[in-house]
Amino acid sequence: MQFLKEHLTPGNYEWNDQISYNGKPSRRLYNRYNGNQLLFVINHIAESTATFDIEKGVLIQNLLSLELPVDAKSEISVIKWLNEKDIA
Repeated sequence: MQFLKEHLTPGNYEWNDQISYNGKPSRRLYNRYNGNQLLFVINHIAESTATFDIEKGVLIQNLLSLELPVDAKSEISVIKWLNEKDIA
């Protein structure tokens, strides 16, 4: 399942990013206000979770916006943190 912008709960996200987010998460700096990057991370988790649904995507969105530690600076560290949360 592809998690889309329309599935997100309202938030203060920027959507003018010109960077293409595809492939695997990298050491690229994670910007918690970048909507495209948020969707990239959520969809990466969705690809590796057999039971992914919209509710789980919104849960990930809320975790990233409300609980993500400031020391999680790269996409890889964000994915690692989410995996430690055992959201699957």
